[in-house]
Amino acid sequence: MQIIIEKMYLSEQTPPGERARCWELLLDADSCRPNVDDYLRRGVLFVARQSTEGGGEIVGLYVVLATRPRTIEIMNVAVTPELQGQGIGKQLVQHALQTARSMKAKTVEIGTGNSGVGQLALYQKAGFRITGIDRDFFTRYYDEPLYENGIQVRDMIRLSLDL
Repeated sequence: MQIIIEKMYLSEQTPPGERARCWELLLDADSCRPNVDDYLRRGVLFVARQSTEGGGEIVGLYVVLATRPRTIEIMNVAVTPELQGQGIGKQLVQHALQTARSMKAKTVEIGTGNSGVGQLALYQKAGFRITGIDRDFFTRYYDEPLYENGIQVRDMIRLSLDL
């Protein structure tokens, strides 16, 4: 699927349908609204639209955040569930890496839950390497237990890529 990726600012001026779509995707990837509010406020949101005239529907997004000098973290990669597996996530990650390079980053970091088999494969195929595990991250910072692929999401798997 052809997509166009562009920077977007969520505000009261954002069309309500697009704002709702972004929040749906953001919270699908990270269900903790206070966490998403925090990194969205400090980071930059990019949305992927179907490549059609007149803008096209939002089908995915990601957020990047400068965390340390010359280090960028990809905070949220989300693709419409029915369109997953079609290469949109790969395009978003590649665009995020280009964005990090344009921001003069030397390192890009990303984290995902221990049960995110598809996400771990996607990130490693893009060149990321596992650098650590934040044990019990999701049980400490999330009010409700999370499950994915029939596995409780407990630990944050941390990955990084040197540019």
